[in-house]
Amino acid sequence: MRLLGRRLLMLVLAVATAVPAWASEEAEHAAGVALTPAKRWDILWDHVLIDLLVIGLVFGFAALYMLFKYKAKNPTDLGQGPKLTKGQAIAWALIPVAIFVADDFYLAAQGWTLWGIYRRVPENALEVKAIGHQWYWEFDYGNGVVTQELKVPQGRPVVLRMHSEDVLHDFYLPKYRVKEDVMPGRITYVWFMPDEITETLVTCTMYCGAAHSQMYGKVSVITPDKFTAWLETATKAAEASQNKIGAVTRDQVKG
Repeated sequence: MRLLGRRLLMLVLAVATAVPAWASEEAEHAAGVALTPAKRWDILWDHVLIDLLVIGLVFGFAALYMLFKYKAKNPTDLGQGPKLTKGQAIAWALIPVAIFVADDFYLAAQGWTLWGIYRRVPENALEVKAIGHQWYWEFDYGNGVVTQELKVPQGRPVVLRMHSEDVLHDFYLPKYRVKEDVMPGRITYVWFMPDEITETLVTCTMYCGAAHSQMYGKVSVITPDKFTAWLETATKAAEASQNKIGAVTRDQVKG
């Protein structure tokens, strides 16, 4: 029994020291490129899955070993546990707990660090207003430019200031690992880093009525030059539309 205890303890210690070391090595390897919040989220999630896998394997193998090692050979066998001193009993209870809880605290600390990154908006972020309606998203770039497709430039952080015009919605960008409630009478925000040219989607993950499943929109990441050209064109079109509306209104007043 003592030999089994020593082997299990050595295995637990090896795992507990190897996983954080592996995590540190992966982070150092990834430091050569900019780690966006979404990439940090993926790395942390991998670590959580590995942690759960290792814990499951350790306890699973220990349970199987003891099941076959100490099973009764015949119906009259009676099991008898080893006699432990008070110190040994306390050590057997606290040492494994301390090892696994320490790893959980490590992962929790990484999670809080990532949460802090998600809540601190970079100074150079492009700000866009996002409005939730039943059942579509609307994006206001200012200067009268309002669209139902979110267009953003590659390589520049984007912060969305959000509110709802009717009921509670939930703004979710699966690719960028961001999700936030959108409420009437309150402004919430999320930010993300569009690091590659692509097309993805935004959807609502809070049931908001009969057409909730249809409440999704397109998110396009384009080059900075194309974004600047598009925004200038859209701004001019919005100004022309406003001038036309103003002229019609004036004519109606005169008439």
